[in-house]
Amino acid sequence: METLTTRGRATRLAATALGLAVLLAGTVWGTDDHFPFGPFRMYSTSNPPNSPAPDTRVEGVDSSGAVVDLGESATGIRRAEIEGQQSRYAADPARLAEVADAYAERHPDAAELVEVRIVVRWHGIRDGRPTGRWTDETVVAWRADR
Repeated sequence: METLTTRGRATRLAATALGLAVLLAGTVWGTDDHFPFGPFRMYSTSNPPNSPAPDTRVEGVDSSGAVVDLGESATGIRRAEIEGQQSRYAADPARLAEVADAYAERHPDAAELVEVRIVVRWHGIRDGRPTGRWTDETVVAWRADR
């Protein structure tokens, strides 16, 4: 095995120092979007022991009035993608038409969706344990103009 040259050792040390500097900067000033150099806060925080826990889902209503689950298997869109862009959907609910289009592509014989909504189910928590009670809150809704 060859010995690492002085220049090679300096290059590796510089790359390591740069990587550590970027990691430190991301931890201090970064957001989850800067992963893997950001803090990835979703794993480092928790809700208070008596605060409700959110569970976000996307659902649609078809032309017959039936409620349809619009999860990843139905649309190809992951829940994390919806949650990560929830503020953008709230600012422009018409963007939910993309979810309806994705559903229609995967289910061409299904009834057309006339509404798509993002619903947060708030699970009751008491002393860090689920109470079995929950409430649903529709945070964004889009209705088709078709």
